[in-house]
Amino acid sequence: MTEALSPPISPLISATALQARLQGQHAPLLLDCSCDLMDPAAGLRQFEAGHVPGAIYAHLDHDLSAPKSALGPREGGRHPLPSREAFAQRVAQWGLTPARDVVVMDNQGGMYAARAWWMLHWLGHSRVQVLDGGVPAWRSAGFALESGAGSTPQAAKSPYPLGQTVPTLDAATLQRELHRWQVLDARAPERFRGDVEPLDSQAGHIPGALNRFFKDNLGANACFLPAHVLRAQFEQWGVPPERLVHQCGSGVTACHNILAMAVAGFGITRLYPGSWSEWSADPGRPVAKG
Repeated sequence: MTEALSPPISPLISATALQARLQGQHAPLLLDCSCDLMDPAAGLRQFEAGHVPGAIYAHLDHDLSAPKSALGPREGGRHPLPSREAFAQRVAQWGLTPARDVVVMDNQGGMYAARAWWMLHWLGHSRVQVLDGGVPAWRSAGFALESGAGSTPQAAKSPYPLGQTVPTLDAATLQRELHRWQVLDARAPERFRGDVEPLDSQAGHIPGALNRFFKDNLGANACFLPAHVLRAQFEQWGVPPERLVHQCGSGVTACHNILAMAVAGFGITRLYPGSWSEWSADPGRPVAKG
């Protein structure tokens, strides 16, 4: 297994800095990942109502996930990862090459943009940043939005070449080595405790897990907290970054905690992609509550 890798550029970019970048000769590829888990069509409606000029819409289910397994969430969870090869084909359709920077964004405080940010690193593309505060921050800065279907990308001539990836852990390994890892669960506290479960087959959490609600990474303006604040918060448990495994409901908001740790200077820590939706779908796996 590989250890945590350090991203070579800042994980975040401000609206002002992005606007300046877009005026230059080498504008980044823009991906808008806005979404609503309860209404899969809502993200596209938000995008068409107003997005950063030049952005392409990236759908969580169609672009940032593979088709669901015939076995349901038991194999890969509710938002299974595509193969790296399939995702390399998709980003090439958007015009991504190794030399091009990417900026990802959404309307939900980075909840879905973080998934795209992580997946691009997982593919081997490190030149990617998240628009801090997302589309609302762009609008608040006084910059114009455009409406409609968005830009038609010019596809790259070949699939994106796979590069060095980032660390993950599968369900079988995590269950077998649960004593070795510290799981960090990004779900809301009431779901972590098992008080409610609106999406998955069982309520509760992986035994021994700690809860870090992903929204706690953000300030009142939906921008990420300062790096030193995030670092102190993640250090409170005294767990070495290389022992952490991030999970959530389906491998989406866990990436928000991974992003926050990268902002805090910890590098890119490990993801369990199937997360609670996969874990809880197997009755043979242990479940804790409280």
